[in-house]
Amino acid sequence: MVKFNKVAIYGIIGAIASSMTNAFSPLQPKLTPLINSGNPAAKKVELARENLNDHMKMVAGGAAAEEYYEGVRIGPPPDLPSLLLHNRIVYIGMPLVPAVTELVIAELLYLNYESTTDPITMYINSSGTTTAQGQAVGFETEAFAIADVMKYVRPPVHTVALGQAFGAAAMLLAQGKRGKRSSLPNATIMLNQPRSQTQGQASDIALRAREVARNRRTTCELIARACQKPLDTVMEDCQRVKYLQPHEAVEYGLIDRVLQNESSLPVQPSFIQQMTRGQ
Repeated sequence: MVKFNKVAIYGIIGAIASSMTNAFSPLQPKLTPLINSGNPAAKKVELARENLNDHMKMVAGGAAAEEYYEGVRIGPPPDLPSLLLHNRIVYIGMPLVPAVTELVIAELLYLNYESTTDPITMYINSSGTTTAQGQAVGFETEAFAIADVMKYVRPPVHTVALGQAFGAAAMLLAQGKRGKRSSLPNATIMLNQPRSQTQGQASDIALRAREVARNRRTTCELIARACQKPLDTVMEDCQRVKYLQPHEAVEYGLIDRVLQNESSLPVQPSFIQQMTRGQ
């Protein structure tokens, strides 16, 4: 039976109280004098406190350390956007509303920081700044922001259309690196002009109409520059909706090729490469 003197008892009580009140503090007092003296009770208290601190740090930090079993990581699988981002893929699958723009720009900037030479592949399946029914849900400035960042980042941005690329989304499709703008066989591309549903005083409507006309000209200028077409031609084509099938988009200059099979994909995901090696 171990006998405790008063000094040891007071030291143990103080250590326990300190560990309970400062469990989240990185700087905790140690029982150095008692441990150095060879007191077994003090050593047990110090060991228990360290285990408690490790557990509390992991809980407070939300899985601060990864767990492994036989060399395999244990935990929830990564989310799908993270897997795409790991393969330098950016996917636009919604209308260009502010939340989508924020995410796309953040991904482009991150991939630019990660590597300034490896290409970025942007898959576009979007109705632009309107819904499929033509109702305006976003501003053309959202598309302009993405287009500017596509030109700002150092890595080349390869664009691929799938499903639909309407309006501002078609403009983004054309902003990819020349020679690396593609479409899947059954995608539909449409050119149109910005829509405005402004209500209010006549002066406000006039100001908004002037801004819409300016945005329309900017969109047409970006498309004309990417397609190497006269601005007047593009503005005339955008006066009414103009639907283009992939081969027609190639002739128009919006894209450079139509992807027919898996081997023509701009980027082959890493898990496909690993499966191919195993065969």
